[in-house]
Amino acid sequence: MLTALGLLPLALLGGWSLHAAGDYKEREQERWMLDLARALSSAADAELDGTVATLTTLGSTPALQNGDLPALYAAASTLSRAQPDWLGVILTDDSGKILFRTMDSYGAKQTAAPADPDSLNQVLSTHQPVAGRIARGPRGRAAFPVRVPITDAKGKLYTLTAVILPDRMVRLIERQQVPTDAIIAIRDGARATVARSRDQKGRVADAPSKSLVELMRAGPEGIGTAVTTEGQQVATAYTTLSRYGWAVIVGRPTDKLRAAAFERMGVYGIGIALSLLGCFLLASLLANRIVRTIEALQQGAAALGSGAPLTLAPSSIIEIENIGKALEQAEHQRNAQERERAQLLDSLNRALASHQTALADAREAGRAKDEFLAVLGHELRNPLSPIVTSLDLMDFRDEPGNRRERGVMRRQVQHLRRLVDDLLDVSRITSGKLQIDATPVNLADVVRHAVTTSSGQQISMSTPAAVWVMGDGSRLTQVLNNLLSNAERFGSSATQVTLTVDATHARLVVSDNGIGMSEELMARVFEPFQQAPQSLARRTGGLGLGLAIVRKIVELHHGEVSVHSAGAGTGSRFEVTLPLSAAPAPEPSAIAAPDVEGLQLLLVDDNVDAAGAGAALLELLGHEVRVAHNAAEALDAVRQKMPQVAILDIGLPDMDGYALAAAIRHQAGGTPLRLVALTGYGQKEDITRAYEADFDLHLTKPATVADLQRATAPLT
Repeated sequence: MLTALGLLPLALLGGWSLHAAGDYKEREQERWMLDLARALSSAADAELDGTVATLTTLGSTPALQNGDLPALYAAASTLSRAQPDWLGVILTDDSGKILFRTMDSYGAKQTAAPADPDSLNQVLSTHQPVAGRIARGPRGRAAFPVRVPITDAKGKLYTLTAVILPDRMVRLIERQQVPTDAIIAIRDGARATVARSRDQKGRVADAPSKSLVELMRAGPEGIGTAVTTEGQQVATAYTTLSRYGWAVIVGRPTDKLRAAAFERMGVYGIGIALSLLGCFLLASLLANRIVRTIEALQQGAAALGSGAPLTLAPSSIIEIENIGKALEQAEHQRNAQERERAQLLDSLNRALASHQTALADAREAGRAKDEFLAVLGHELRNPLSPIVTSLDLMDFRDEPGNRRERGVMRRQVQHLRRLVDDLLDVSRITSGKLQIDATPVNLADVVRHAVTTSSGQQISMSTPAAVWVMGDGSRLTQVLNNLLSNAERFGSSATQVTLTVDATHARLVVSDNGIGMSEELMARVFEPFQQAPQSLARRTGGLGLGLAIVRKIVELHHGEVSVHSAGAGTGSRFEVTLPLSAAPAPEPSAIAAPDVEGLQLLLVDDNVDAAGAGAALLELLGHEVRVAHNAAEALDAVRQKMPQVAILDIGLPDMDGYALAAAIRHQAGGTPLRLVALTGYGQKEDITRAYEADFDLHLTKPATVADLQRATAPLT
């Protein structure tokens, strides 16, 4: 009985394993059928893509672009005759009216409505290629349409349709090396049969069986059991993930899949029964001897399990004696493990405490780093502000003797400002706080503006009139500026910017003839603080953050950026790929703003140089300016005379700018007043807090002339 009980689980496990192996083989067959369905779906898509490409090429001929329909009809007729599976080509206008059919002579009167109007309406509404439904024509031949939207040079929309026999899809199925009992079908968007491996002529354009329709409701892909239109039950795999909405179904008869499994189970069952009988007889001979000695170990094992001291009697059976020695060794190991367990628990508690301390230190270090970078940005922008304003004042005076020095100073200030912005951006990237405000953006305008405003290098540009993407215009400008700056800093004397589009993506390419880069550098060029090897003089400058910021901004736009270079001295080529979006609806024309008259201004800044330079520049712009260096002076000035515009620094010595803004709003009552925050804190949360404090505008130091003009512009 003991032997039977011991072997029975093994027999059951073996039976279950065999059954599991059969199930695995069935699942493998099902996965094979699903993989075959996916492969056929991709192949069918490729065939349809080829037809779409052929029609698109036909639609781009000068005949259509120039409105020469007779010439287009001749080209379409030639193309149709060259395609053995095409019945003909049909051209319709944007209302669905048939302009010609190559099946008829040119100019023949077209009285019949287009076949499959649903697919034609879909092309006209979506402006995307469509594969229509298969149907039998007046002569009994089955065919399906492939429609492509075409636009002529005047922007008029047409639809080119190829009427295609299903023979091409039938040959696609025939090329597959599959078991002879497999049933394969390709179905259109309405699930009617386009091609079938069995009885093609009799089943073309037929609807699917009810069981297949029920199975396909489970999702875009699936495996199950269905009944064919001939009444045969088959294991079925299907996929509906075609770009054209078509479905591919692969099936095999279920009875043939399961017959082999049942046969294996029968053979195994007989073998297990014979093995059990033989083992039972042999075990019966040995059982009496073993049972008598087992009791001698019972008390010792019980003592070992309870933790009591172990006492064993000697045995004449070698195996039992070895078990007794093993029990004694187990007792020693148990005692040692108990001691070790206590030590491990103590070490674990200490490690957990150390881990919690390390996590707290890491969080504190991260917070301190963010605070340091924010303060660093503020402290660097504060001295930059009077420098930029003083340069603007010098530009207004335009003294010829210092033009060169002004240019040098402005370039270096812009370089320092870019370094500050890069440091803050890379901090946002590492903390996951960098975000974009996505709106429809004309990428072509972004490229033209960035190239036009770039200085210091020769740049050629090629771009369409409009390329619309969903993104943040300022961040996309930053991407292109960083790429152009990279080209300039690494020796480019002739940089080329090219913007192109395909069906789904925009591609921005920046090519230069600079120093190029090795494969090792290309592998890490988008990592922070990575630069090409430089001499100690560091002629090119920079922190190695620009390309890392480029990659993160592009990823936030769901795009990709890559770099290519043939090696040192061969230049570099950066390619940015972004998904296209629809162009926004045109906005009503803006009404021209009236000329800004001189305003009463209050400028509050504890930096005396920044306040003085800013006031001088604002006065040159035609405004009357009063200056205060702290909140108390500002409130006294407001009580004496309410300004029309108050430009406030945030980091004041006696009261922060947010509280000062609230106090000035209270003093103003209902008097119209424009509050502008001018501060070195320029992160997203700082801008949000400024608007929550009832500021009308937030400006980040150093402010340009354009910024100050925005600050004094009328409220809209």
